[in-house]
Amino acid sequence: MGPADNEKKGAVALSSGGLDSTTVLAVAKSLGYTLYSLSFRYGQRHAVELAAARRIARFFGAAAHRIVNVDLAGLGGSALTGHMEVPKGDRETADEGIPVTYVPARNTIFLSYALAWAEVLDVRDIFIGVNSIDYSGYPDCRPEYIAAFERMANLGTRMAVEKGARFRIRSPLIEMTKAQIIRTGLALGVDYSLTHSCYDPDPEGRACGRCASCRIRRDGFEQAGVEDPTIYTTKEFP
Repeated sequence: MGPADNEKKGAVALSSGGLDSTTVLAVAKSLGYTLYSLSFRYGQRHAVELAAARRIARFFGAAAHRIVNVDLAGLGGSALTGHMEVPKGDRETADEGIPVTYVPARNTIFLSYALAWAEVLDVRDIFIGVNSIDYSGYPDCRPEYIAAFERMANLGTRMAVEKGARFRIRSPLIEMTKAQIIRTGLALGVDYSLTHSCYDPDPEGRACGRCASCRIRRDGFEQAGVEDPTIYTTKEFP
């Protein structure tokens, strides 16, 4: 499917302000979609990523950028929304179990809002930057999860039932390494200095360099042979 197929068509794209979701916005734009960027203030530890998401929406010329308030901190269960410490130093992997930075049902909640907005906008495509190769082992980043949500979307919406529309949950990065994602984004003109990946930045917004997200990002840039524009609080990486 090329740009001409999607001329004047819209897509809702989830944007966390991070590397992956920003690359997905670039992919969607390259396919000719009008972008509707969706972010969430869900009780996360910091607002740095939302500032990044705003910058990125402007960078891509999104038709709209919405920030939705969802109180996942009120439910707890994650180091990203509660008082648990963010693990530092040791990479979190799926082999070690689902890490404490997993936010319960986060992608299900976010995709549900994206689906609702897509119905309002009368668009069929929803883009999400999940990845199941270089990632922290979250269960809602796997291909089978995306396929299951897409089936649900086409069973439980008026657009699908009455109008015969078919929603597509598009996850173009899901089987890429982080280095491949970075190279893809750079080829599409992404400015990664606009993005933010750290789970636990300092008050100035500088990345810690030691959490799993920082480590995965840094390794991706190293493997891609590209300088990481991130400002880290430390030069002594684990």
